[in-house]
Amino acid sequence: MNITQTDSTLYQRVVRCAHHLAFSGLLLLFTAMSAQAAVDLDVNTTAVAAIKASMQNRHLQLFAHYQSGAVGLASDGFVVVKDASVVPLSQRSALAALVQDENADRVRLYQGIAAANGHPEWQGEIQRTFGQRWIDKAQAGWWVQREGQWVKK
Repeated sequence: MNITQTDSTLYQRVVRCAHHLAFSGLLLLFTAMSAQAAVDLDVNTTAVAAIKASMQNRHLQLFAHYQSGAVGLASDGFVVVKDASVVPLSQRSALAALVQDENADRVRLYQGIAAANGHPEWQGEIQRTFGQRWIDKAQAGWWVQREGQWVKK
């Protein structure tokens, strides 16, 4: 009888411990999900502000290419050369460099915002969110990528 009571007590302790661990795991999961939902996309650290300024300065050059259809906004948060043929051959390498510089700044922006939020691992989600934001803000006639397909907005 004594052994059975000990076994029963031990079993109850193990079950309580397992329930406690399961609850703790769920609590951590919900906390992480809640924290992720609360990401501050509008942080303005010195580094992020410098990146935004660089992108703003470049936007006027990109604007003409959005209008012409030479570049489009991809769903992954980057700018893509969509139709280089609308740009004179002599200017295509400059267009490629412009897009490359823009995308490099976008990577730094996503990294900077994730780091400022204390969660570098959120970079991918931040990138997807910005990709959708930029597509939503695109002007009529610009090329945007929706569900893998290029469409004029």
